[in-house]
Amino acid sequence: MDVLIIILILVGVIVIPCIKIVPQASTYVVERIGSYYVTWSNGLHFKIPFIDRVANKVSLKEIVKDFAPQPVITKDNVTMQIDTVVYFQITDAKLYTYGVENPIAAIETLTATTLRNLIGDLELDQTLTSRDLINSKMRAILDEATDPWGIKVNRVEVKNIIPPRDIQEAMEKQMRAERERREKILQAEGEKKSSILIAEGEKESAILRAEAKKESEIRIAEGEAEAMLKLKEAEAKGIELLKNAKADEPVLTLKSLEALEKMANGQSTKIIVPSDLQNLATLGTTIREMLDTNGKNN
Repeated sequence: MDVLIIILILVGVIVIPCIKIVPQASTYVVERIGSYYVTWSNGLHFKIPFIDRVANKVSLKEIVKDFAPQPVITKDNVTMQIDTVVYFQITDAKLYTYGVENPIAAIETLTATTLRNLIGDLELDQTLTSRDLINSKMRAILDEATDPWGIKVNRVEVKNIIPPRDIQEAMEKQMRAERERREKILQAEGEKKSSILIAEGEKESAILRAEAKKESEIRIAEGEAEAMLKLKEAEAKGIELLKNAKADEPVLTLKSLEALEKMANGQSTKIIVPSDLQNLATLGTTIREMLDTNGKNN
């Protein structure tokens, strides 16, 4: 009985570690007697004790590596520090395991040398403005170089470009001068537009004032003409009424007196009155003749 328990314990100790569960997005590289045997995907697997061995556990997820800044020299002999970020994914666990010793270090070294080669063909200004070009070229070169290692490089990004301190100061001065120049240009354009708007406003205001004055004068003239017309119409109606009424000499004499009264109320300082009041009849007759004449003319 004790021997059976010991056997069961030994079997459990030996067999249970040989049961392997591979998680999702992972693969196990298995060797048999020191040689590559098989690659396990996710799921339940069993290896033969003392014969099979899990040589490497590989993650199939995309891996992001931020490499330290590398000193590079541009075409115009400016030394700067550039650090890169590489996004890659393992596509073949067998090649990744047996293709190269320490694949991450190999990718870092390859990235540094590729970056130096690319920057060496560019001047400082081109380096600062050609990040997309550098990224695309580095990705293509790294992807081709790492393909025998079972690695696919998805993307390469230049994270920081750090020029020397004196270059930075010169660039800052240049940018400051450029900003001041743009500010002056914008200010001048603003003043120009403001002056144009003010001049247009004054022009429109002067036109409106002139039109208002013209309209006022027209209205005044029309009012005066209408008043004169009404006055003439009233005089014509008065003469017509006297004519229709067949006014006799006493009436005309009375109208003459009324006319003299109005003349006395006016601005005249002297009034000539006939010495013989009987001449008023003659004056009345004269006014009547004038009325008849006016009636014929109308």
